[in-house]
Amino acid sequence: MSARGSDCARLPVREGFEVSAASRFGRRDGAENSVLPVIPTSLVEVDVVRRSRDGVPTAVPVFGGGSGPELADAAEQFDVDVALLESLRATASAGEVRTVPLPEGRFGWVVGVGSGEPQQWRTAGAALARAARERLGETGEREGDTVDLGDPSDAEYLQIRIPAEADPEIVSALALGLSLGDYRFRVTAEPAPPRLRKALLVTEDESVAAAVRRAGEWAAATALARDLANAPSNVKDPAWLTGLAAELAEPVPGLTATVRDEKWLAENGFGGVLAVGGGSASPPRLLELSWQPADATGPHLGLIGKGITFDTGGISLKPAEGMHLMRTDMAGGAAVIAAMLSIARLELPVRVTALVPSAENHVSGSAYRPGDVVRHYGGKTTEVSNTDAEGRMVMADALAYAASHHRADLLVDVATLTGAMKVALGLRTAGFFATEPDLSERVRAAGERVGEAYWPMPLLEDHADAVRGEFADVKQGPKGPGAVTAALFLREFTDGLPWVHLDIAGPARADKNYAEVVSGGTGFAARSLVEFVADLADR
Repeated sequence: MSARGSDCARLPVREGFEVSAASRFGRRDGAENSVLPVIPTSLVEVDVVRRSRDGVPTAVPVFGGGSGPELADAAEQFDVDVALLESLRATASAGEVRTVPLPEGRFGWVVGVGSGEPQQWRTAGAALARAARERLGETGEREGDTVDLGDPSDAEYLQIRIPAEADPEIVSALALGLSLGDYRFRVTAEPAPPRLRKALLVTEDESVAAAVRRAGEWAAATALARDLANAPSNVKDPAWLTGLAAELAEPVPGLTATVRDEKWLAENGFGGVLAVGGGSASPPRLLELSWQPADATGPHLGLIGKGITFDTGGISLKPAEGMHLMRTDMAGGAAVIAAMLSIARLELPVRVTALVPSAENHVSGSAYRPGDVVRHYGGKTTEVSNTDAEGRMVMADALAYAASHHRADLLVDVATLTGAMKVALGLRTAGFFATEPDLSERVRAAGERVGEAYWPMPLLEDHADAVRGEFADVKQGPKGPGAVTAALFLREFTDGLPWVHLDIAGPARADKNYAEVVSGGTGFAARSLVEFVADLADR
């Protein structure tokens, strides 16, 4: 059934593709609606201009030199003595921001960019956005100030003087940091606080404008993925997630959305999705997004994202500590949804079919059990050993469906799949498994271009027998290296197609700000997927 059918609740659409999630989806008990921010979150608008604007606070980069920060150029641009910047303890450390008081109540900023690498510019952009918000929160009369720093509302806009030698990669990184660095998601009755609204990049090199526009789409994908991951699970059930995605897709030309309900899933043999979702009062869904441009080149890509809107672990119950973070267990699905919107808006000439199997993994009398045997789409059976390994159960159905029904040529799946990957690589790097060296390099390079870190992991054939089932075709949670055996399990459902599995369990969430990342859902992988598809289009 399509998104316009009876199995998909509808949201009012306003101002293009902005949707107010609060307007229809509230508490499940039918009481007063929850209050959510407008989704997608508004981001900083970044423009390229040739000349500085009078009255707009200016930020000037400070580079690191052999003997310390190079302050002379910044001082000259502000027409102040170097001694003033020294007294402010201005440094070249990436992201270090200092407010510079200027005559007539004006102010500016100096921001460290280190040696000027793209990741340092991205950090600098994020720091400037946060400095602008802090500035907007001031009264203008801080205790201890000896200089009037002007009207804080001026900080709703800023301009950055771009060095003549800056290339598009650097400018793109700066724009990405400015757009994402002060992202916020709060469920509150309070009015939205003031924020940086527009950033002007001052440069005579107008060729960087295309890179800035591309970075804007990367930022939009990342922010939407954050919004979806951060939404609380008393609102975000499978119907909400898939329904909202369908509404966001509706106004995008050429992008079609279909939401499948539990009846359709049962009729078509999606045993993994139904098993995982069987313990919840909120039934599972399958979202299908299709982008089929007339000028498509290259392979037909199947994108699959894990959409577990909350994960208790089921009967194999998780510890209470940290369980609240399981609202973000659909971060892979969020990345796929957000990437598809950007892929279509950019009109990338690659055919892409995206699938997001969505369910809640709960504990009840109807929950699936260790020892159960589940039949997936296509007929293959799985012996369940741990109900907390639910992600691979729903992904198995979707992978088989993409390969068999949609006849994809290439598969990429994204999931917060294993705690083992967090142990292996920490919280800022995703692991990935690829069946072909070329795919491995494309994933790594796409991540590097957009500022997301990936590390290739081996599909160790020594452990392939571990996923063979005793009572079924395959075993869900065998002993051995957890991330590797999970990947080997998923491979069983790819029909031998070229395939990449992204395990984003670590970087999908953050507990503190760093660079352009903020605490909460990070939106990791959304922009990497966009860039990966753009790379497919270029080859």
